[in-house]
Amino acid sequence: MTIRRLLVVLACLLGLGACRLDVSVDVAMDADGTGQLAVVATVDADVVTQVPGLAGSLALDDATAAGWTVEGPTDTDDGGLRVILRHPFVSAAEATNLLNSLGPPFQGVVVERIATDDDVTTTLAGALTLANGFDGFGDDNLLAATGATPFRALLDQSQATPSESMSVQFTLSVPGAVEASTGDGVDGGVQWAAPLDGTSTDLASSIVLSPGGGGSGWAGPVATVALVLLVVWLIGGGWLAYKVWTAQARRRRRLTNR
Repeated sequence: MTIRRLLVVLACLLGLGACRLDVSVDVAMDADGTGQLAVVATVDADVVTQVPGLAGSLALDDATAAGWTVEGPTDTDDGGLRVILRHPFVSAAEATNLLNSLGPPFQGVVVERIATDDDVTTTLAGALTLANGFDGFGDDNLLAATGATPFRALLDQSQATPSESMSVQFTLSVPGAVEASTGDGVDGGVQWAAPLDGTSTDLASSIVLSPGGGGSGWAGPVATVALVLLVVWLIGGGWLAYKVWTAQARRRRRLTNR
């Protein structure tokens, strides 16, 4: 089961009733462009109660074969289940491919990293959107294999909608100062809540890391230390010059008095 199909199945299980699925997708990129993509999918206790053996049925062998590290399913404190999947990346291009492999609500996502002698700019483009409700999660291979969205009868009966019964949160964390973004600023990056009602959210963002900038790079602390040392040196040098001048003045007065 691929990650995309995992999310399809979990989302469609929401048709069982008052059930909930929460998904967080986090891209953490270091200053050199490497990093990790993490996907955390959590279903509540209602899903676990109504689908006995759910944990054992979530086989993710093909995700592991594709380089993903799988943690879980593990029990949550309130009786639900959580699956965590992680995949490292070595470039912005690989991060782009990983994000787009997740499918909706990620649409046309592009992460770029432009390094110059002066700074490093990380840009994000694309959109978060889910057209056609739960049907929007399905890929062609899955629909061809099943003939329809999984659990379609349950979904029709419950009249559940993605926006009412699930959430998808996307976070991009990159060292530097956020110059522009459509998301909300969070510690270390930018965050979006994906609209699941058929509307769209633009992901346009630009984050700049420069040696003199106020981002989370190395230059800020080093510059501060250097400034403090300079002030100390100036103060110390001025105090020493004052002491030398005072001593010389006293010596001249003693010679004059003689």
